[in-house]
Amino acid sequence: MPRRRNVNGFGHASAESGRVGEKAKHQSVLAQLAALPSMSMADLREKWRSLTGSDPPFGRAMLIGRLAYRIQEVAFGGLKPVTVARLDALARQIDRAAKSGRKVRPRATRDRPVIGTRLIREWRGVEHCVTVRQDGYEYQGRPYKSLSAIARAIAGSRWNGWAFFGLRSSGAGEAGADQ
Repeated sequence: MPRRRNVNGFGHASAESGRVGEKAKHQSVLAQLAALPSMSMADLREKWRSLTGSDPPFGRAMLIGRLAYRIQEVAFGGLKPVTVARLDALARQIDRAAKSGRKVRPRATRDRPVIGTRLIREWRGVEHCVTVRQDGYEYQGRPYKSLSAIARAIAGSRWNGWAFFGLRSSGAGEAGADQ
């Protein structure tokens, strides 16, 4: 059988050469990352300058972490534009809240069902009812801080409370199957 060439008749790299190039790039990145902890502070600063064009404002541990991220970012690409836009939006929201003196509510609080909502879940033939309160949840007359604690009381194993009560889809491999 004839050997495959890495370049096709049109001068473009074949898929095989692309895989070889990706593997070499991956190994190069791994080698650079592995070398960071043993580099002197002067070498780390120089590496930072060569990658960013600015002076490093960090101590050793922070500099190694930031360099590791930057090396991978240069080799494999950075965050997706949608992720950058979301992070910018969150930063603006926090800045506006700080300037106005109010606190930004955590997502868990913001996305909670309306106070007074009754969550009903059937588990092993028994119907369980939870009421959403101002300061948490109520189940069988007892207050709970989280739905996960209630789900554990019902199922006897750890569950994501939001998934257990059907407020979000459960991931693959979630503890216990719907019963």
